[in-house]
Amino acid sequence: MRKNLVIAIDGYSSCGKSTLAKALAKKLGFIYIDSGAMYRAVTLYFIRNHINVNDPEAVKNTLEQIELNFHSRDYQSHITLNGEEVSEEIRQMPVSETVSEVSANKQVRREMVKQQQRMGKSKNIVMDGRDIGTTVFADAQVKFFMTADPKIRAERRYKELQSKGDTTTTLEEVFENLAHRDYADTTRAESPLTRAEDAIILDNTNITESEQLHFALDMVHQHLP
Repeated sequence: MRKNLVIAIDGYSSCGKSTLAKALAKKLGFIYIDSGAMYRAVTLYFIRNHINVNDPEAVKNTLEQIELNFHSRDYQSHITLNGEEVSEEIRQMPVSETVSEVSANKQVRREMVKQQQRMGKSKNIVMDGRDIGTTVFADAQVKFFMTADPKIRAERRYKELQSKGDTTTTLEEVFENLAHRDYADTTRAESPLTRAEDAIILDNTNITESEQLHFALDMVHQHLP
């Protein structure tokens, strides 16, 4: 298999994009890059430092102060923000409630896209996000667009939060948060969430993780040289 192959996975929040991306990377021996974690880490920095995302100069100066890095253990992606491990904190509700607004910012998106494209220049990668197959790697060899019933997505996210010790967030709050993020992601001016024309639709409402991995692997082997 040749180098510089890219598998792009886009889709709605809590559709299991990262779960599929990690599993594909492990099976194929590719590098997994979690683009969503990058936006969440930037959002965490904005929250901590009370940065006004609508102030262009403040955003520009802030982005210059942020250094993001990934490291991997057993195909689990971990991200550091200026040297601090923040993989757990970026998944909490305060970040979830703000990440759509921050990630919709033109300056933020352009900086993250530059960093993501650099990561894919010399390696075989699987990257998941909102605009990977349409903007970051529009020429990716294989593209998936993931979707699922909103209620199922909310239940999955709610269970994930509970498993991490969050006992205060309600299922209704999770559902409302996902609805808000879907609207923000699909209507933003800069790189909105949309399915690339050549993306394979994967609706996992009624299938298991194992079944979706089997389907995705079949599609990958059909499309990759």
